[in-house]
Amino acid sequence: MTIGIGAIGPNAGLAVVRALAAAEAVGTGAIGGFAVFAAIGADGRLYRAETQRGGTKTLFTDGETTGTAPPPEIAAAPFAALMSSGPDRPAPLSQFLAASGAGLVTGHRLPNTPGPDGRPANEAVLAAMAAGRKAQDALTDILDADPTVDAGMIALGPGRGLAARNSRLVATRPDLGGATLTAGDCSVAVLHNAIRPDATLAPMVAAVALDFLVPPHTVAGHATVRAGTPVALADAHRVTLGPDGVATLIETTDPRLTTGRHACAAIYLGALVVQDGVPLGRTVMEPNVLVEDGRIRRLSGQDEVRIPFAKAD
Repeated sequence: MTIGIGAIGPNAGLAVVRALAAAEAVGTGAIGGFAVFAAIGADGRLYRAETQRGGTKTLFTDGETTGTAPPPEIAAAPFAALMSSGPDRPAPLSQFLAASGAGLVTGHRLPNTPGPDGRPANEAVLAAMAAGRKAQDALTDILDADPTVDAGMIALGPGRGLAARNSRLVATRPDLGGATLTAGDCSVAVLHNAIRPDATLAPMVAAVALDFLVPPHTVAGHATVRAGTPVALADAHRVTLGPDGVATLIETTDPRLTTGRHACAAIYLGALVVQDGVPLGRTVMEPNVLVEDGRIRRLSGQDEVRIPFAKAD
């Protein structure tokens, strides 16, 4: 088993699926075969899904359509984890991802290997969390007691946090990848082996997941900009809107744009959007603009675009 991904935060269910899809798109090796998924919903309900072949392309289906996003209630789950590798692993696939309302334990290699007490290592970690141990402490308890187990694990759960760790044996492998990212109350961890590129894949996969957990912005509205709108020199980038939400003036800090003909970013990313002197937000999309003699002629090949903006900090 070659990759495990776990996440805590809004839309963690969608985040781990999209992260695995990114790994499938970029990575080569033992990937794109079996996948097993589990999530704890906001109501505490446990969700599971699995596939033996196709990875994210067959993990969730809608009728005859494959490669779909998880159903909304699963996509929105605040705790989610999955494991994936090549095709046709021993059934039941649930043995590779221990899950209950207390938490989720995924990972890579063979986390279902029985430990000194006969319990699979991942189930022992889950039991420790169910007994009240934090994710980090539960992993330490189990992996320190059995350092030669061929397993790396990611543990997470409500009130338990998120932690990732390889056993002493696995930590000696030359093909490992791993990353943990945190932003506020959101966290994601990735562990993998036997997938290339081994050094750079995990940070990218974790970053993809974190973008779903912590979106870069929330759209607060749209500014309509039309051909013919004047462009003026100012001390800051601004879009001034009329009462109908249509731009009446574009301001730029680049003096070159007020004369001549230019294909440019006249409406710069992060430009302040103002209406009746009140700041509404900052632009989060940047069209390619054709400016001629101080007026907009085209916007990304069109006469009109709606530019989304997010609330300013």
